[in-house]
Amino acid sequence: MKVETKLIKTKLGLLNLAEKLSNVSQACKVMGYSRDSFYRIKELYDTGGEAALYEVSRSKPIFKNRVDPEVEEAVVQIAFEYPAFGQQRVCNELRKRGMFISAGGVRSVWLRHDLEVFDKRLKALEARIAQDGIILTEAQMIALERKKEKREACGEIETEHPGYLGAQDTYYVGNIKGVGRIYQQTFIDTYTRVAFAKVYDRKNAIAAADLLNDLVLPFFEQQNIPLLRILTDRGTEYKGKREHHEYELYLDIEGIEHSKIQVRSPQSNGICERLHRTIQEEFYAVAFRKKLYESLDQLQSDLDEWMQYYNNERPHSGRYCFGKTPIQTFNDSIALAREKKLDDVSLETENIS
Repeated sequence: MKVETKLIKTKLGLLNLAEKLSNVSQACKVMGYSRDSFYRIKELYDTGGEAALYEVSRSKPIFKNRVDPEVEEAVVQIAFEYPAFGQQRVCNELRKRGMFISAGGVRSVWLRHDLEVFDKRLKALEARIAQDGIILTEAQMIALERKKEKREACGEIETEHPGYLGAQDTYYVGNIKGVGRIYQQTFIDTYTRVAFAKVYDRKNAIAAADLLNDLVLPFFEQQNIPLLRILTDRGTEYKGKREHHEYELYLDIEGIEHSKIQVRSPQSNGICERLHRTIQEEFYAVAFRKKLYESLDQLQSDLDEWMQYYNNERPHSGRYCFGKTPIQTFNDSIALAREKKLDDVSLETENIS
């Protein structure tokens, strides 16, 4: 509810209470108004109804206090030229051009144009680029790169098509009596959100490579799409010298580029972390209350059944899913990956020629 609406209801309540009590003084005392305010409100209501009360409640801009139009235009323009500049730097930059405006005045202009924060200025810049096709300056390029790095640090990953980038991580499921420690290897395609999971009794490089060899790569090969890159953390099961590390060696043999998240930045692989939370809440938390598992095979069988549901039946709210299931998203976007593959082949042919 807007502030103006609340104020109008309060004033109407004052008038109604005074009528009900037949005592203006008592109504003003209860509602916290003076008698002068009551009679002013009553006069406005009698002459113009609720609309008159609304006009009084709504704050009106004082145009005479605004900066000159050319100064306002310069403030907006500099927000596009130097989106990373703060209010004070814009103020200093305009002073060099002979325009004088305070840092607070800069913010007021930005608020009127919805440019008051860095992300909004970048969004407006991207919209202008898309509309006008302008050539970016160095400052604009730096600002957009900063935005990209920030998005990646918060778990927003740049991905272009199915198979462009997969994310893999290890999840500690728990310790089951008679079975021991259970670890889950998880893989998810960052574009379509198609995912695979397999449980193991240990956390090592062989288990990490086994998931790819057993489930992930056969799926992409069946779709005739290459898996180009995998993002992992810097755990010992993923990172090591290629010649002595099974996972690194496997990726090298399959021609898959290996990217690792920044040190102490687990949120960079947040897409896997979010999937782990979903599996925990929707599968493990329920399964362990329904059934006592005596072996990994039993647990894997139920996990496979749930992953089938996740990929084929469960609507996903991912960036490119738009409420479709991961498999539907994959099928609808598979042409993007095949076009990219054809482009790469054509480029290689041109280079050979």
